[in-house]
Amino acid sequence: MKNKVQLITYVDRLGVKNINGLDELLNTELKGMFGGVHILPFFNPIDGEDAGFDPINHKQIDPRLGDWSDIKQLSSSVEVMADLIVNHMSADSIEFQDYLEKGDESEYASLFLTYNSVFPNGAAEQELVSIYRPRPGFPFNKMKFKDGSEKLIWTTFTPKQIDIDVYSEKGEAYLEDILTIYEESNIKMIRLDAAGYAIKKAGTSCFMIPETFAFIAELTEKAHRRGIEVLVEIHSYFKTQIEIAKKVDYVYDFALPVLVLDTIYNKDAGNLKKWLAIAPRNVITVLDTHDGIGIVDVASENGEPGLIPDTVLDEIVKTMHKKSEGRSLKATGAAASNLDLYQVNCTYYEALGKDDEAYLLARAIQFFVPGVPQVYYVGVFGDENDMELLAQTNVGRDINRHYYTLKEIAKKKETSLFKSLSALMKLRNRVEAFNGDFAVLDSPAENLKLKWTSGDNYIQLNANLSATTFEIEGIENGKTINFKI
Repeated sequence: MKNKVQLITYVDRLGVKNINGLDELLNTELKGMFGGVHILPFFNPIDGEDAGFDPINHKQIDPRLGDWSDIKQLSSSVEVMADLIVNHMSADSIEFQDYLEKGDESEYASLFLTYNSVFPNGAAEQELVSIYRPRPGFPFNKMKFKDGSEKLIWTTFTPKQIDIDVYSEKGEAYLEDILTIYEESNIKMIRLDAAGYAIKKAGTSCFMIPETFAFIAELTEKAHRRGIEVLVEIHSYFKTQIEIAKKVDYVYDFALPVLVLDTIYNKDAGNLKKWLAIAPRNVITVLDTHDGIGIVDVASENGEPGLIPDTVLDEIVKTMHKKSEGRSLKATGAAASNLDLYQVNCTYYEALGKDDEAYLLARAIQFFVPGVPQVYYVGVFGDENDMELLAQTNVGRDINRHYYTLKEIAKKKETSLFKSLSALMKLRNRVEAFNGDFAVLDSPAENLKLKWTSGDNYIQLNANLSATTFEIEGIENGKTINFKI
């Protein structure tokens, strides 16, 4: 994967209707801003219960968006990352519907996980309580079969997302088929969605257990044979994330979004500097994604301190809600369906109080810390929470999943914020020193100095947190680099 800014987007939310339209947009309106694109689920259908993360047919592109030849064409312009949804498929899939109709006689019966398949001898209360889940309650739903019988089906996320047995013959073949299609379509990286939940074993938390690591390693080896790199999506305690990073190609630096908020809110880079001293380097950096702003990644766990003291973290969450004038509260926790216990749903721009200078500073920090930076499509325009979409769906994360029109995009492109961010992104893509050696320079807590050096070339971020300003200086091939905000 190129060490350049990557775009995270849905195909149909940037004013275009299909993959070819996205290709054209990246080569015209957004030209030079991105070295790659992570296309969020484009499988059939894109408008299920979880915005494509509940595929009825993972091997088929939603016909409204195009087909696999269009993905291959897009890959000739930018590197493409796609999701591999390893944990589940839609309850409306042909496979699960066949299972409901035929029960254990279905050829797909072994594909799906039930309570009994994981706990054949039943489970003690403590075993069930120990199962880690990102949402309230137990990960089972009672479902009725055609013959009138009922079974508890494993559903980690929602009743419409049915967990699969990745080690069953059908499960292995299913994932292999998707990898083959990806290879043929020239997809360069896959994001393993919800991989931490993929393996269930009685007597464990069923989350990132040793068997999960083994599964990820095996799947990664299969991907490597096809020339595909692997990004593992895991929200977890920071020490766990460090250990995970040792065993995979890439992980997200999910600690960064809250650490940057801490840095800007409290005008103190101390916690961020401590993290940068120990953080993995094989990371994808983000401030915003299609999900909320993760909290668990910096919090304490089982008495072990986190990257930010819990009392400070509580105040950061309150400040996020205050900065958004309470709008994020309407989309977080029990206020909206499809909730995640460890996330605050809010655009990053509103989390910073719609302050252009603070937002550009946050992006500058993201682009200078180690890792390949990704920018979510709403974040490209530094946009506000979509309260209309939230009201329509009552899905908390839809607050940050706006549907743009081309007219809106044209208007956003004329803002000083977009022009400054675009210039900053192009600088990040252009300067070779970002492939060199990284250092955090000594400075007072209210300042942050980050430097990349490659031979005689260097580029350095000098941030004044008290004034919420920054400047970038450097030398590349004898020419001076200056960027100030």
